[in-house]
Amino acid sequence: MKVRVANHYGMCFGVRDAIEMAMDLSNRVPLTILGDLVHNPDVVARMEAAGASRAQAPGQIETRSVLLTAHGTSDRLKNELRSNGYEIHDATCPLVERAHRALLKLVEEGCFPVVIGREDHIEVRGLTGDLDEHVVVGSIEDLEMLAPHASPERPFGVIVQTTWPLEKAQSMVEAIRARFPEVEARFVDTVCQPTKERQQALRDLAERCDVVIVVGGPDSNNSRKLVELSERLGTPAHRVSNASELNSEWFTSAELVGLTAGTSTPEDVIEQVRIALEQM
Repeated sequence: MKVRVANHYGMCFGVRDAIEMAMDLSNRVPLTILGDLVHNPDVVARMEAAGASRAQAPGQIETRSVLLTAHGTSDRLKNELRSNGYEIHDATCPLVERAHRALLKLVEEGCFPVVIGREDHIEVRGLTGDLDEHVVVGSIEDLEMLAPHASPERPFGVIVQTTWPLEKAQSMVEAIRARFPEVEARFVDTVCQPTKERQQALRDLAERCDVVIVVGGPDSNNSRKLVELSERLGTPAHRVSNASELNSEWFTSAELVGLTAGTSTPEDVIEQVRIALEQM
């Protein structure tokens, strides 16, 4: 069995910078990370080993210094934390910040805000946290939620979660325009470049390989979407957090195995999976 590694699989710069900020701060001050720094269990474990505590809600914060994650946070929450005396350190990925600016610009232009993505995802909650009204659509069925807001006098302003597959976002925009032909839909592509590169690399793997392995945490949206894309292309795919989750039964008849990873997966974890695959 041979292993083919994707061209784009390492940790993206936004995640890497967030981890470096967290490590630097935790070495200098007592630190609480609000939420998961990134959606990767190995990274979370490293942060805990470095002494950083973790809180899932503001009421659980126990230190003065608070680190906000790479997924982005609403200004309302930032202001709330500052008013309560916390020192804020913001590790938001610049590409997520771009999505925030794009959405607010659409609102300023008079559009009704629409986000394509998962409503319960931390990035989407950050994107919509400053809005008094919005709709999040993740499937065709969700389009009915737009009906009460459909008006020829007010365009839909549409952006997309940065880790969402671009082709699915474009299909959703087309579906919005077909469902509400009387409403203008202004779409800004906010899928980040690292996500696009991984999706293209996955396509290349799926064309050549018998099975694809995606290394990523269970809460990683972009890792999940890579698995879904491979399966849509007809190639079986499995997500693993690390080498210990590999199952030899997946490769019984496989001659060539593809290896890629989500944007928040450390390179050493990917390398351990590669070595384990080659030893099978």
